Amino acid sequence: MTEGPARTLYTLAWYLALPFAALYLLWRGLRQREYLRHWGERFLGHGARHPADGAETVWVHAVSVGETRAAQPLVEALARARPGARFVLTHMTPTGRATGRALARSHAGRLVQRYLPYDLPTALANFFAEAQPTLGIVLETEAWPNLLFAARARGIPMMLVNARLSERSLARGLRFASLMRPAARAFTCIAAQTESDRARLARLYAGPIAVLGNLKFDLAPDAAQLADGRAWRAACGTAPVWLFATTREGEEAMLLEALQGAVDLRAADSPALIVVPRHPQRFDEVAKLVMARGLPMQRRSEAGSQAVPVRGGVLLGDTMGEMALYYAAADVAIVGGSFQPLGGHNLIEAAACGCPVVVGPHMFNFAQATADAVAAGAALQVVDAAAAIAALLALTADAARREQMVAAAAAFSAAHRGATARTVQMVDDVIGTAPRAAPAVREDAPVSAPAAR
Repeated sequence: MTEGPARTLYTLAWYLALPFAALYLLWRGLRQREYLRHWGERFLGHGARHPADGAETVWVHAVSVGETRAAQPLVEALARARPGARFVLTHMTPTGRATGRALARSHAGRLVQRYLPYDLPTALANFFAEAQPTLGIVLETEAWPNLLFAARARGIPMMLVNARLSERSLARGLRFASLMRPAARAFTCIAAQTESDRARLARLYAGPIAVLGNLKFDLAPDAAQLADGRAWRAACGTAPVWLFATTREGEEAMLLEALQGAVDLRAADSPALIVVPRHPQRFDEVAKLVMARGLPMQRRSEAGSQAVPVRGGVLLGDTMGEMALYYAAADVAIVGGSFQPLGGHNLIEAAACGCPVVVGPHMFNFAQATADAVAAGAALQVVDAAAAIAALLALTADAARREQMVAAAAAFSAAHRGATARTVQMVDDVIGTAPRAAPAVREDAPVSAPAAR
């Protein structure tokens, strides 16, 4: 099938899917009310905007939490390097938008947030008319066909940065190659995380692909959170502190069952456990699961500054944006999303906090980072939940090995920094080093960034 018919069928499929998209948002809104807001941005492409005065505007698309965190050091560096530029930061999930809120506050008047509209021609036309980007930067794996066709038609250079592509995603892209290859031609260039990503991307994109590394290595943990986490650890005394981080559906039950099968949580040497689910809509579900297993529990959101992990009990990390706190408090962490075939989650932040990690078998979305961390001695990869608990027990009993992993994690993190500077240079190569100046902003002018609602 050629580009024209493939694109027509794709667009038709989107229009047919609109009622289901609305029902999905309503269903998600029952558990996370943010999904009930900003429908005009999602379906019509209308949202927060900068004045239409021709100033340089860099649009950065970061789907959810991981992409938004990866975008943070890049936006900060671009803001310093291009003082006349303004920014539009788009997301697809409420958690991504919430993660980007601090970045928007720190660049009030220069950065606005909004949802990227669904991949519909009319909504995209409204989005581009309002955002008026000089350059589009999309993070990691985002390649919406109509979005890319619309950008190319308007002469907007597009970059895919921090790009990664798993074998599974490549196979899906090749099934729709008649649509994806023409759409990918809208990218001026691509910055891949690894050589393996570059090789896979090259099967869909014939343009220039540079291997620049992973932006997430350049994201420094919050110093105040690190200090608070270390204070938590000190308050736990001799109790080992274990962290189940970014866990997904089914994993908490799996890990808690393995834990209770291997450890007497009433014993004097039992660990203090922190559990941090990946998605906020699951906080209550995980709380019920913990209580059903008869474990003492406190919630970070309720205990506040008094929340401290306790031996034989569970501290539920039901807050957003505090992973550095939890990693700093832990002697060792299990990174979730890896015990079900979900592709795993980012272990780079744990390494930056100096926390040794154990991951499960399914880390295909972070395959190179995982392999590098294991090779550096900063992480262990195991076959299942029982093996993960066994690894935590072994590390708890071997303080010297654990300290070696702490040092290896810090060295691993430091060795892979620099992707942000290389990506900023690529931006300069694409749109030049002399940004158009933004108009002066009066001190009493209203902030154009939308208030959190």
